[in-house]
Amino acid sequence: MLWIELLRWAHVIGATVLLGTGAGIAFFMVMAHRTKDAALIAHVAGTVVVADWIFTASAVVLQPITGLLLAKAIGWPLTQGWLMLSIGLYVLTGMFWLPVVWIQAQLRDLARAAAKSGEPLPPRYHKLYRIWFACGFPAFFAVLWIVWLMTARPSF
Repeated sequence: MLWIELLRWAHVIGATVLLGTGAGIAFFMVMAHRTKDAALIAHVAGTVVVADWIFTASAVVLQPITGLLLAKAIGWPLTQGWLMLSIGLYVLTGMFWLPVVWIQAQLRDLARAAAKSGEPLPPRYHKLYRIWFACGFPAFFAVLWIVWLMTARPSF
C-alpha cells in the first residue's frame, strides 16, 4: 500500500510540475515579450529554456513511468476510457511542447543577437513568438484536462 501511495504522490508532483512550470514559463515569456527589450527577453528566454529542460523535461519523462506503474499497481487496465484519453492528451501535449522548446531557444538566440547589435527584434522573432504563443493554449488546456481526468477518473 505504501508503494501505491508513493507512486500516486510522485505522479501528482509530476503533474503539478508540468502544469506549474508551463504556466510560469508562459507568464514570464509573455511579460518579457511585452517590454520589447531584447536584452530582457534574451535573459528571460535563456532562463525559460533552462527551466524547461530541468523541470518540464524531467516531469515529461517521469509522468508516464509513474502513471504506468500506478495503473499496474492499482489494477487499472490502460484501456479504461479516462486513461486512454489521458494518454492521448499527453501525446498531444508533447506534440506542442517539443516545437515550443525549440522555438524558445530560437527566441532567446534572436533576442541575444538583437541586444548585442542594438537592433530591434527581427521579424522572425515576432513570427516565432506568435507560433510559440499559439502552441501554448492547446498544450496547457490538454494538461488541465489530464489533471481533471486523473482526479475525477470518469467512466466512459
